[in-house]
Amino acid sequence: LWDRDVDGRVARTRVRPLPAGAVTPARAVGFLGAQLSLGLGVLLAVPHGDLVFPLAAASLPLVVAYPLAKRYTRYPQLVLGATFNWGALVGYAAATGRLDPGIVLPLYAGGVCWTMVYDTLYAHQDRQDDQKLGLYSTARTFGEEHTRPVLYRWAGGFLVCLVAPG
Repeated sequence: LWDRDVDGRVARTRVRPLPAGAVTPARAVGFLGAQLSLGLGVLLAVPHGDLVFPLAAASLPLVVAYPLAKRYTRYPQLVLGATFNWGALVGYAAATGRLDPGIVLPLYAGGVCWTMVYDTLYAHQDRQDDQKLGLYSTARTFGEEHTRPVLYRWAGGFLVCLVAPG
């Protein structure tokens, strides 16, 4: 919803339902409400709610921050990784009833590293549009010349995190 005006000015995203006018903002808000209600229902049904519910609720600031990140930080893909991979913490807590830092922290950090890799590659598609619009991305931050060596390091971090728990 927040990005519909921006999405309408980016070649890759202008055909999305909101900027293309196929869905009204009011209908999108209704759909969002339905998704949030369904998500809350799932969250209330999982075991270990005393741990899982506050942990899931702690992700909400990240969920709000992510759509704004490309406007204020040169590393929005890092914010995406922190947001998207929070589910590893919630899922582990739901499955076990605890948070074992030696397992969940490498799992979470590895997911963040991998998100940096794939979403930086993906962000290269929008680099020119982002520059015209004054938006940031790791694709713009690293540039074509430095993206490959930087992403090799993030991929290495991912591999380290995979083996860290043992």
